[in-house]
Amino acid sequence: MRILIVEDELDLQEAIAEGLRIEGYAVDTCDNGQAAYELLYDINYDLVVLDLNLPKWDGLEVLEKIRDERPELKVLILSARDSVNDKVKGLDLGANDYLAKPFDFAELEARIRNLLRRKFVQESSMLSCGAINVDLSKRVAIVNENELSLTKKEFALLEYFLLNKDRVVSQEELIEHVWDQNADSFSGAIRVHIATLRKKLRAVLQYDPIGTKIGVGYYVSDKDSDVHA
Repeated sequence: MRILIVEDELDLQEAIAEGLRIEGYAVDTCDNGQAAYELLYDINYDLVVLDLNLPKWDGLEVLEKIRDERPELKVLILSARDSVNDKVKGLDLGANDYLAKPFDFAELEARIRNLLRRKFVQESSMLSCGAINVDLSKRVAIVNENELSLTKKEFALLEYFLLNKDRVVSQEELIEHVWDQNADSFSGAIRVHIATLRKKLRAVLQYDPIGTKIGVGYYVSDKDSDVHA
């Protein structure tokens, strides 16, 4: 999942971004409202963590623009403005959640997980396809009732495949949602990570659950796939 952190306190911005990257999210950052709007115009983020006290454009102004142009985008306000009136105004303008500073990172990450489940109409914390199970709360993959050792990027790929298991996912979409702004779309990183994920899954399942539709993208199945990248 790809997240934008909009925070002008640079130490806090980097701490949040690093914590979320450790949890396997793709994270971009910026420190003012105008830059946030420009990024949101160009990139299809899954969620935005938005401070209110921002230079150039205020966070509430950014939120209004998001709701005018991207009504489906999840927005979590993170702000030192903790009065009831500020919370009500933010929620009335369309924020999905509001967390006051100071905060505990574990709570922030739990709220992000909850909002992302809602985005994909995923009420349960478990994703499944055949013998493959992903626990979104614990951030672990279980195959044939045994925990599978995955890198953060492999887990993020598997999570995205299972969230979209009823359709083919293009390489461009994976770049948008699983990699951050530093990704090189021509580096072959997606093929490498999918190949290693396939190898691990195949070793346990004795079949390859990730298929390739040539010229379109990848999909996950509960049976062996004939075409591979």
